Amino acid sequence: MCGIIGITGVKQADPFILEGLKQLEYRGYDSAGIATISGGKIQKVRAQGKLVNLAAEIEKTPLIGTTGIGHTRWATHGLPNETNAHPHSTDKVAVVHNGIIENFRELREELTAQGYTFHSQTDTEVVPILVTHYLKEGVSPQDAVSMAIKRLHGAFALAFVFAELPDTLFAARQGPPLVVGYGDGEMFIGSDAIALAHLTSSICYLQDGDWAKLTPTSITIYDENDHAVSRPITQSAYSSGAVGKGDYRHFMQKEIYEQPGVVGETVKMFCNPTTLDINLGDLPFSLAGVERIQIIACGTSFYAANVAKYWFESIARIPTDVDIASEYRYRSPILDKKGLTIVISQSGETADTLAVLRFAKEVHPVLAIVNVPESTIAREASGVLYTYAGPEIGVASTKAFTTQLATLGCLTIALATARKTIDETRAHELCKLLLEVPQLMGDILKLDDKINALAHNLFRARDMLYIGRGTSYALAMEGALKMKEISYIHAEAYAAGELKHGPIALIDEHVPVIVLAPSDVLFEKTVSNLQEAAARGGKIILFSDEAGVNNAGDTATASVVLPAADPFITPLLYALPVQMLSYHVAVLKGTDVDQPRNLAKSVTVE
Repeated sequence: MCGIIGITGVKQADPFILEGLKQLEYRGYDSAGIATISGGKIQKVRAQGKLVNLAAEIEKTPLIGTTGIGHTRWATHGLPNETNAHPHSTDKVAVVHNGIIENFRELREELTAQGYTFHSQTDTEVVPILVTHYLKEGVSPQDAVSMAIKRLHGAFALAFVFAELPDTLFAARQGPPLVVGYGDGEMFIGSDAIALAHLTSSICYLQDGDWAKLTPTSITIYDENDHAVSRPITQSAYSSGAVGKGDYRHFMQKEIYEQPGVVGETVKMFCNPTTLDINLGDLPFSLAGVERIQIIACGTSFYAANVAKYWFESIARIPTDVDIASEYRYRSPILDKKGLTIVISQSGETADTLAVLRFAKEVHPVLAIVNVPESTIAREASGVLYTYAGPEIGVASTKAFTTQLATLGCLTIALATARKTIDETRAHELCKLLLEVPQLMGDILKLDDKINALAHNLFRARDMLYIGRGTSYALAMEGALKMKEISYIHAEAYAAGELKHGPIALIDEHVPVIVLAPSDVLFEKTVSNLQEAAARGGKIILFSDEAGVNNAGDTATASVVLPAADPFITPLLYALPVQMLSYHVAVLKGTDVDQPRNLAKSVTVE
């Protein structure tokens, strides 16, 4: 969600902070701001909207100082305007914040009663005012930070600068991630390693309850009991070049086209191309001993989980349930000691998913599937399988989704082998199919012009329906989500057999029906549902292979012929055309493709 960056050193801070905020744009935001320390005073510039607006304000009001903090805000409490933008400050301290202060009302009432005035609608403003209150009581800045964070309930990543300390930063973490970076005569803080990619590769992730003091030559980390502690310093895999658009118009477009490469790398990490054997590494539990699986995820990762449910049950023959993380904990779920919970998260910081991990880990092992090795979920899970998507900047997930599917496909083969539901020959056949996916994805990308032409006939629609059966139903849900989140067209997905149970009433000549129907055992049933929709005047757009398109005849208004493939890998392949369609529709509608309204890349609060 919100992005944080801070610097203390010897160079003018604001250009480097602004560049760091640009690296964090992918997280989603609606306002931004920077504060620096100069001459014993806090200088602050904030702006509603994109970073170009902030840069324009800095041109008019230059910021001086070698220590500063910056922030991109995604509104939670209060409207997305300049008044509510971060940093929030008094004359003594400025603060930026990611997360939610749950007890801010009580703190605000307490501080108001003592004569303090609030100017914003945010929960964050209580933090600088609370710190200022302690300073006025004669407490040092360091002690004021320690005392203040102990009063806060909720989830927060915080950064502080003080007017009286021109070469010191403070940071604190409880929930959302926060990383400190080590430089030569300068130190940094950021929401993630990408924010610091242009500054340093030597980083350290703060743990929950940690807070830190940074000067240009030192970083001291304290735990929740104010004891100085040592945290491991690692080398980040990110570089500033990794987050450029290259020759592509949007990050989403670039990331769609990266999929053959990253899916290939992901598969090869687990499947030996020579022996066709699966190796998941040293998991601290036996797959053969697992009797039931629970998969937990949010958003696009939830749809990847739904594909995995089909695979796990049909190939590995293991009972599997799939749940949305934000719902799961609140129904008092019953966990099996011989079960396994799998959590899926691109960022590895999704708050709801992390909470389920901690809950389930009390009973049985938790396996994480994540894209960020340094993430909290990766560190806390019993075992980890990494997707190798690289940085994904576009808010709408593309390559993260398909690399999750690739990883889950390899896990399916490993489970089935361990449970002896397939023999070695079949395991090798499935591995070989996964290794063929990149080439087939490359063939699908060549259909871009055709899908773009199709988008010209769809972008004026107000409503769309997506239908599919089996794993294609999960892909229909993912396709509808993509269309909603970046084009703002109302789109819904249904299992094709459910049309006659209500949704068919929505269909007329103004409602395109996107049908995902590879030639598999469910194809004939899907075609009958397609014909039902066509009979009601629906504009049918069919995605299938050549045999499927031929069998459908002239029922479809338009068709896109995809490569014929084994049903095991069709979910990875059919993900691309629904991504491409939503992308082109969004471009035609003129929306902000990479940073759609109201959305954030990483949801780090519940």
